[in-house]
Amino acid sequence: MLKNPQNEAVLPADVSQSIRRALEEDIGSGDVTSDSIVPANASLRGRIIAKQTGVVAGLNVAEAVFRALDQRITFTPQVSDGARVETRTVVAEVAGPARALLTGERTALNFLGRMSGIATLTRQFVDAVSGTRAVILDTRKTAPGLRLTDKLAVRLGGGQNHRTGLFDMVLIKDNHIDFAGSITAAVTRVREAGVKVEIEVEARTLDDVREALALGVKRILLDNMTFELMREAVQICGGRSKLEASGNVSLESVLEVARTGVNYISVGALTHSPKVFDVSLEFVDRNDRNDY
Repeated sequence: MLKNPQNEAVLPADVSQSIRRALEEDIGSGDVTSDSIVPANASLRGRIIAKQTGVVAGLNVAEAVFRALDQRITFTPQVSDGARVETRTVVAEVAGPARALLTGERTALNFLGRMSGIATLTRQFVDAVSGTRAVILDTRKTAPGLRLTDKLAVRLGGGQNHRTGLFDMVLIKDNHIDFAGSITAAVTRVREAGVKVEIEVEARTLDDVREALALGVKRILLDNMTFELMREAVQICGGRSKLEASGNVSLESVLEVARTGVNYISVGALTHSPKVFDVSLEFVDRNDRNDY
């Protein structure tokens, strides 16, 4: 039976809903293994351990998973979210009713592993462009239903978030431009609709950049441009608009992209291709009597 964790109020509602959905899909009608083997009054103590070097992210989400099952569980972080850790670092200690800890173990580690993987990859990109003005951004290429946890992990890794969804920023992409007939027509329609959020326009050519600048667009996405074209776009722009580079950016190419002078570099791989961070929960003490 899922509970309402005391710290649920400090998590965004969408994150709390994701936690509940994840638990419901895993538990279903009940944890038949733990409920059969573990006495109802048993307790456990354990440690969540990093099994690789990287950046930890999602400790508060992991805590919320356990406390959604039983609020008597104590979850004590040993490092801060966003901290770099080495292999075998204890990142958190847990204690409480054994059934709830065993039932929530995989879901908690799934969140923690995915978020830490995203944060670790993000930090690698951020470190790669250190010393330049470029800011690393995520995209909407997130796992369905996990948008906010994925984007939180990016922030904990040192990156910044692009738009959260389709509602908080206008991004006029190639299909929109082709449908409207031109960048000018597309921007005009948005402005006539009275939309108040920021407008960004995708530019496939330098002429597109010039057209967007003439319209007073303050943010332009340079789509799959070569390094040379990006440098020319920066010169043409002259600081009149923020420029974002996008398209197949890798750890090997990101520094060269940053050196073109763009303001932002969006990297879809941060959330669509992260390697899950290896974490495990090791129990160190058991008690057949529940003291909680």
